[in-house]
Amino acid sequence: MIFTVVGASGFIGGSLVRSLRTKGYDVRTPSRSDIGEGRSLEGHVIYAAGVTSDFRIRTFDALEANTTLVANCLQRGGFDSFVYLSSTRVYRHGACSSESDALSVCPSDPEDLYDLTKLTAEAMCYVGGKGKAKVVRLSNVVGEDLRSRNFLFDVTRSACTYGSIELRSDAESVKDYIVVEDVVDMIPEIAVRGRFSCYNLASGINLTHREVVELIASCAGARWTVVPGAPRTGGPQIDIRRLREEFGFSPRPLPPALFRLVAAFRRTQRAAY
Repeated sequence: MIFTVVGASGFIGGSLVRSLRTKGYDVRTPSRSDIGEGRSLEGHVIYAAGVTSDFRIRTFDALEANTTLVANCLQRGGFDSFVYLSSTRVYRHGACSSESDALSVCPSDPEDLYDLTKLTAEAMCYVGGKGKAKVVRLSNVVGEDLRSRNFLFDVTRSACTYGSIELRSDAESVKDYIVVEDVVDMIPEIAVRGRFSCYNLASGINLTHREVVELIASCAGARWTVVPGAPRTGGPQIDIRRLREEFGFSPRPLPPALFRLVAAFRRTQRAAY
């Protein structure tokens, strides 16, 4: 069986490539220039090339990666399936989070740019995917991604480097986290066997910043504080009933992944000296 991973140089894409090859699959990893030159995409295509944590400063790169390049891939055709990795951020303005819920965005809000590009790509999958495209909305993926500038990784980096964490959002803010092992296990299953056009891939559990930071701080031996007046952020608990009912999905617990992340940062720091 052939899998093609677009975005293999990124954390999620690279993790997928390693997992699939370990399981004995034939894995292709085309570059963006390969796609631009019109090379065909074979087998089950997984699109993991979108700009994520730095979308605020890479506005046009985010637009191209999350929409234009997706359209180019879909126009190629010839694949057995096409899985687009979207985000559960699209639920952040709503009270519900099932895959069939209507969504709300505000074009004048700079924070919604990312959501709009993701939803545009989702719409292209539904309209131009010829019945072979599926959308996977990922929550916050946790693994040994030491280059990430997302919240969890910045907090861990600060704890390991400076022995302290300064939260710029309220301690009762919430996020859903899913470990990378669940991601690389479930996406190929969805690609090959999924019966629906859209899936939430999340833990289905909202954890407060307080819960997460206390775990990291205790493991790293760090202190933590909150900036006065820090805003509270969050969204609804992510509905994962579709994955549970179709695949018997049961998410792995977060704490072991956090402890491994702290250990990875410490190894990197020791290697630097």
